[in-house]
Amino acid sequence: MKVQRWQGTGAPDLAALRMTLEGEGYSVYSWTDDRGAAYPPHTHDDDQSHWVVRGAIALTVGDAEYVLRAGDRDWLPAETLHSARVVGDEAVTYLVGSKRRD
Repeated sequence: MKVQRWQGTGAPDLAALRMTLEGEGYSVYSWTDDRGAAYPPHTHDDDQSHWVVRGAIALTVGDAEYVLRAGDRDWLPAETLHSARVVGDEAVTYLVGSKRRD
């Protein structure tokens, strides 16, 4: 698990973030979770990267919790056990990048 905090000024640009993920070989889709949404512990068969566009989401990996806000990005290797929940009073929108390991 790796997290990159937003260093840009202003709000992140959805199209630019998508282009970056696609350029790294990810299949990309946009997802929105309403406030209060939560996902129990689970894994994915593929490497994933989530890039928050609006709102905030908390990811828990092991004993550590990482709160990602607009512009923040994570990298989750395949089979990483994690859970997630929306943080705050607004929905969260993020890009999900998915890449199969060869």
